[in-house]
Amino acid sequence: MESKTVTTTTLLKKKQKGEKITVLTAYDYPTAKLLDEAGLDIALVGDSLGQVVLGYDSTLPVTLEDMVHHTKAVVRGVRRAMVVTDMPFMSYQAGPNEAVANAGYLIQEAAAISHQTEDRKPVTETITIAVKLEGGEHMVSTIVRIVEAGIPVMGHLGMLPMSATRFGGARVHGKTKSEAERILRDAKELEEAGVFAIVLELVPKDLAKQVTDAISVPTIGIGAGPHCDGHVLVTSDLLGLYGAPFKHVKQYADLSGTILQAFKEYAEDVRTGKFPGEEHSF
Repeated sequence: MESKTVTTTTLLKKKQKGEKITVLTAYDYPTAKLLDEAGLDIALVGDSLGQVVLGYDSTLPVTLEDMVHHTKAVVRGVRRAMVVTDMPFMSYQAGPNEAVANAGYLIQEAAAISHQTEDRKPVTETITIAVKLEGGEHMVSTIVRIVEAGIPVMGHLGMLPMSATRFGGARVHGKTKSEAERILRDAKELEEAGVFAIVLELVPKDLAKQVTDAISVPTIGIGAGPHCDGHVLVTSDLLGLYGAPFKHVKQYADLSGTILQAFKEYAEDVRTGKFPGEEHSF
């Protein structure tokens, strides 16, 4: 009997059938719940929460405890989607042993969340929770160890937010022959190490197609053109919560303007005594 929840096997079958994989970021219960109800395949608890939720200038200050806290909230909200959570800066770079311990802690804490349906009946199928980490060849031994520990791993190549300052900030990677060859080589090595999927961020569309065709695991693009097996966006960009989006983002709503207007109307109603009215009183 085929699982109703999204698993790594589900994603692999989608690639083999040519069906696109849908991914959005989620950092809280209500967003995760709506994402799940909308039928998306993956809720990504990105360390981008550092910027779009916690107000940092980068992802670097995000801690392991931050990721545990937000991953728990997301896990509470989903019933079928896979949850993938970023391992934050310095939670895996120091070596395989520390990486396995931190990945295990993150997954164990998230998996401890009790699932129940709205009628309070236990959910019969457990959702899949996985980790994502950045890097190519130098991360292979770490990925192998985490996978051997029974934890699904998603890779991440191209523009690596944690390392962006080393390369002059956010930019497209893979424009030069040497960079393109390295990304393709890294993708093959990550596949060999056991990742179930690879995010390709800010890479030329032709290179993304070449990588997608060269490996058997799904590719998830963000700013990587149309040829990846699936695509991810930061939800706040999609919803228009922070102004003009990046080139690779399609903005599906302008919630910033809607929310701001609602706040202004509320404040005015309170000041003038219009709210709360008789209809809001007991």
